[in-house]
Amino acid sequence: MKAFIEYVVKALVDYPDQVDIREVDGERVVVFEVRLNPSDVGKVIGKSGRTITAIRTLLTSAAAKNGKRAVLEIIEPEGGRRGGAPAAETPPGRVDEPPRE
Repeated sequence: MKAFIEYVVKALVDYPDQVDIREVDGERVVVFEVRLNPSDVGKVIGKSGRTITAIRTLLTSAAAKNGKRAVLEIIEPEGGRRGGAPAAETPPGRVDEPPRE
């Protein structure tokens, strides 16, 4: 299953050499952690999350054949999201809301 994820993700991204997939095995669950270049995250997620949903669907089917459950996670690089303030902060220029404490 790891080879499948690696093949698909590397085919989608601009920096395939920076793709790192770690497999964390549990009793009945296998977690695949995908780390990649921050500029490639959107390519793997796809529009409205359709690409990552399709990959997860295929992974779930393959895992079920082996009697396991598989989870695919994209691990964001240090520093979180690209370009901008964290989601919890009020965007600059918004005056219709009181400041958050």
